[in-house]
Amino acid sequence: MSVSENIMRLAREHDFRIREDRRVIHRRPGVGMEVEETASFVAKTLEEIGLDVRRGVGGTGVVALLEGREAGPVVGLRADMDALQIQEQTGLPFASEIPGIMHACGHDAHTAMLLGAARVLSALKGTIRGAVKFVFQPAEECAPTGGAPAMIADGVLENPTVDAMVALHVWPDLPTGKVGIKTGPIMGASDRLDLIVRGRSAHGSTPEQGVDAVVVAAQVITALQTVVSRSVNATEAVVLTFGTVHGGYRYNVLADEVRLEGTLRTLNPNIRDVLPGKIDALARGICRGMGGDCEMHYERGYAPTINHPETVSVVRESIANILGERGILEIEKPTLGGEDFSFFASRVPSVFLWLGCRPEGIAPEDFPPLHNPRFTPDESCFSIGAAVLAQAAWDLLKKLGGGISA
Repeated sequence: MSVSENIMRLAREHDFRIREDRRVIHRRPGVGMEVEETASFVAKTLEEIGLDVRRGVGGTGVVALLEGREAGPVVGLRADMDALQIQEQTGLPFASEIPGIMHACGHDAHTAMLLGAARVLSALKGTIRGAVKFVFQPAEECAPTGGAPAMIADGVLENPTVDAMVALHVWPDLPTGKVGIKTGPIMGASDRLDLIVRGRSAHGSTPEQGVDAVVVAAQVITALQTVVSRSVNATEAVVLTFGTVHGGYRYNVLADEVRLEGTLRTLNPNIRDVLPGKIDALARGICRGMGGDCEMHYERGYAPTINHPETVSVVRESIANILGERGILEIEKPTLGGEDFSFFASRVPSVFLWLGCRPEGIAPEDFPPLHNPRFTPDESCFSIGAAVLAQAAWDLLKKLGGGISA
């Protein structure tokens, strides 16, 4: 039996446990760094598997190390553990028991699959040269800060030093049985901006005596879309979105202040560096030209998640080893959704994968998307994800000089 056949066999044997782990995690979600219950479950499970476990990494993160029979390279596998502040509407028998919080982005599945991969690789421990570090991270949804930087600061990539990393995300656009992979940018930078538009209050019947911050803000919102459409090459992926507008006191009073909260998404680091200045200059020019002023607060968040070419080449073979060539989907266009795995990928050669989780026979438009209160991934994809993670770790160890011991 080949290594890949053995890995797939072990993943299928653990399929029931992976599903049960996911359901346990799904029932008791936590947000941000407040994932103590999930982290405790993860740590206890890893200890039962027989791994060396470190708790409280970067706050509430958990890290486990699987050391092979011989010393060698180290591959990191990462899963995120946090949920979203969304009231669940799935009707599942294991639906969230925490009001207003649910795993609407599949992080419960990511965590369960990584636990599954830990079981699979532990069964192969005696033939591994090198080590695998299992990284369970909180606060992935907490843009622009995220949970990865705190774990990195707490030494997650050291002692032993991680040579390569892999992570995956359930992806409802793809059917179960497919894994999406791409060289280069796969997820976008996720930055945040607040614009405070200032005017001068007056009675609504005498607007000439004031400066209407609502009207000024409306002009700013409209004009700033030209920063994307007229200042950036049309072939570049850029999105500027304002999600909230707050201002005013009363229906018949000119607002003296309006606050706009938005996000800028980019793939090109150079464009990411240039656009904030253009946004600030245009907004100030409009506000001052209409008698008001503005102030911008800009916070850089997640960088683009960029897949390392050589690491992609190895992991593409890993997918083929598990699913055959038919299971590989070459992603043509990245998404501008942010992902704080980018903090790891900027330091270690890494690959971020999209795992198909839409059941056969259901069209994409009929399946709830990520961050939807009805989202739940197809459980049939869980053993596939665990196997792909385990195989990727195995193949990368071998490529880096580890892998099978003689």
